[in-house]
Amino acid sequence: MARYKVEITGVDTNNLKVLSSDEQLELFKKYQETKDEQAKQLLIEGNLKLVLSVLKRYNYQNVNLDDLFQVGVIGLIKAIDNFDLSYNLKLSTYAIPLINGEVKRFLRDNQTSLKVSRTIRDLSYLILKYKEQYNQKYGYEPSNKKISEALNLSEYQISQAMDSLKEPVSIFEPMYNDGGDTIYVLDQIADKKNNSEDKDLYLSLKKALIKLKKREQEILVSRYIVGKTQVELANLYHISQAQVSRIEKSAINNIRRLMK
Repeated sequence: MARYKVEITGVDTNNLKVLSSDEQLELFKKYQETKDEQAKQLLIEGNLKLVLSVLKRYNYQNVNLDDLFQVGVIGLIKAIDNFDLSYNLKLSTYAIPLINGEVKRFLRDNQTSLKVSRTIRDLSYLILKYKEQYNQKYGYEPSNKKISEALNLSEYQISQAMDSLKEPVSIFEPMYNDGGDTIYVLDQIADKKNNSEDKDLYLSLKKALIKLKKREQEILVSRYIVGKTQVELANLYHISQAQVSRIEKSAINNIRRLMK
């Protein structure tokens, strides 16, 4: 598959309908005022190219592109359901971060979900609108300092509002690997409690992991740190999912035994 060509089973990506601004506005009014499901469906179908534009940024590798497309559509649907016309913002400006978030969460196999307060959500709309207008006028996005001055917000408030549009990252997300020990997000978080009991538990767990068989180590790290599914590991090692499950359970039992 070419890097910038998106092919979806059963979808002619070259002939997808694109709604005009007026058409989109009328459909949104109809959907939000009467909950007309047909209007919602037309909004979804008229913005599928937006999902495709986001998918072009990702390296698909072994990921099923049809699944990725469906996940992206979920992000689009969430954007349509929560879009507020009163902000006079383009749907694409609001939807792209949500589509990105759904795709990234799918790729990480992370089901974590956080609720965002109305205040933070309002700020994110305000910032997105200002960035859109600034970009249209000057041809590039404003810095956080510029946004801070224009909207009378602190840079912390800006960062917090924009982060609310992103999906949470697991503390076990790999950050760096130079061929030696992998550095995870967890390693970059300061432990201000200075809890010696937690540190002792961590050291015992690390020692137990080292004593496992190589395959058991790989399965545990891939499952609980990298976030791979049993199906992905079965394909990687050319074994059945049931075998992966048995190795995983055996490794966990061995960890418990070694830590006693």
